[in-house]
Amino acid sequence: MDRIIIRGGNRLSGRVPISGAKNAALTLLPCALLTDEALTLRNLPRLADVDGFGHLLNGLGVSTAVEGARGNDFGRVMTLRAEQLASTVAPYDIVRKMRASILVLGPIVARAGEATVSLPGGCAIGNRPIDLHLKALEALGAEIELAAGYVRAKAPRGGLVGGRIVFPVVSVGATENALMAAALAKGETVIENAAREPEIADLCRCLVAMGAEIDGIGTERLTIQGKDRLHGADYRVMPDRIEAGSYACAAAITGGSLDLIGARTEDMTAILAGLTDAGISVTPHAEGILIAANGRPTALTLSTAPFPAFPTDMQAQFMAMLTLADGASVLTETIFENRYMHVPELARMGADIQVRGRTAVVRGVDALIGAEVMATDLRASMSLIVAALAAEGETQVHRVYHLDRGYERLEEKLSAVGADIERASEG
Repeated sequence: MDRIIIRGGNRLSGRVPISGAKNAALTLLPCALLTDEALTLRNLPRLADVDGFGHLLNGLGVSTAVEGARGNDFGRVMTLRAEQLASTVAPYDIVRKMRASILVLGPIVARAGEATVSLPGGCAIGNRPIDLHLKALEALGAEIELAAGYVRAKAPRGGLVGGRIVFPVVSVGATENALMAAALAKGETVIENAAREPEIADLCRCLVAMGAEIDGIGTERLTIQGKDRLHGADYRVMPDRIEAGSYACAAAITGGSLDLIGARTEDMTAILAGLTDAGISVTPHAEGILIAANGRPTALTLSTAPFPAFPTDMQAQFMAMLTLADGASVLTETIFENRYMHVPELARMGADIQVRGRTAVVRGVDALIGAEVMATDLRASMSLIVAALAAEGETQVHRVYHLDRGYERLEEKLSAVGADIERASEG
C-alpha cells in the first residue's frame, strides 16, 4: 500500500491538463453491452475504477483493446466489443469493489433478456440504495428478484417495453440505468425527474452516436424511442469537472494560479460561482479556465444538491480550502449522510471544524500544520491533498488507493506546477 508525502507551502502555478471524467467514463463503458459492434472511447482516464470496470466487462464477454496516450495527452483510447455476451452474471468479487458496477444491469437485461448482478460496493459515504434502479426496470416490464446478495432482472418474452418512469427523488445512477435499458426497449419511454448532471448528457450523446433517439437531453424529462439494435460509435469522454474543481481549490489555498486546460464552464457553474464568492479569480478562455488567488479565500455558505446546484463531490475539497479562509464558513451536506469523515483528519492538521448533523462550521485558521492523516474515501482523500499543499511542514497521506480511483497521475500533475509531492511505499 502506498502513501503520498507532501511538503507544503509552495505556491502552485502553471497549466494542468484535465483528464476525462471518471463519472462519465464509468457510465459510458457499459454502453458497449448494448451492441455487437465496436465502441471506441477516447480521453478515457487511467484510473483503478476504469480498469476494474474493464475487467468486469471482460468477464461478461466484452473484448477490450487499449491504446496509450499520444503526445502530451493523459487519457487512453479503449475499443470495446461485445459481439456475444459470454455471461449475464456480474459476480460479487468485482462488483463489491465499485458501486458503478450496477450500471451493467440495465444494458444486460435489455440485450440478453435477463441479468444477475451482485449488490454493489464503493466508498463508505452513506446509504445509496438501488431501489430506484429496480423500479425503473420494473416500469419497462422487468421482473425483479433479490436473493443471496444478488439482483436478478428478467425481461418479458419479447424484451423490455417502453414505459413511464417517475423518480420520486433525483438519482444519477438510476437515470443512467434507465436510459441504457430504454434505448433497446420496444416503444417510447419517458423518464420524469431525471438527473441533469453533465455526465447524464454525455451518456445521452454517446447513445445517440450509437443510433439511439433521445429528446430532452440536459433537462429533467427525457424521452427515448427504443430501437431494435444499436451500432458502434467513436466517442470522446467529457472532461472531469470534479478534477478541475479540485485543482481550482489547490490553486486557491496556495495563493496560486492554475490554468485548467480542457475544463468547461458549462459543466462547473456552481463550482465556479463558489470560487468567485470566495474571492478567487475565474477567467474562462478558449482552452479552459484560469484560476488565480490573491490572499486568503473569503468565507462561504454552501449547500450540496443535485446539478445544477453545488456538487457533493466538491464538498470536501472546498472544506479544505476554507480551513484557511477569512471568517467562518457553513457547509451543509444534503446528498450523503456520512460524508464528513475527512473532518477528523483535517483537524489533525489544525483545522477548526465543528459538525452538527449534516452541517459543518469551518472557522478559518492562520495556518495548517503537516501531519500523518488517513484517507477514508475518494473525495476526502483529495481534500487532504489540498490541505497538505498549503500546510507548514510535511504531511503523509495514507491509504491513497482511494485517490487512484479518481485522479489520473496526481503527483505528476501537481509536481509540474510546483508542488513538493512524492509517492512512497508503506513498507
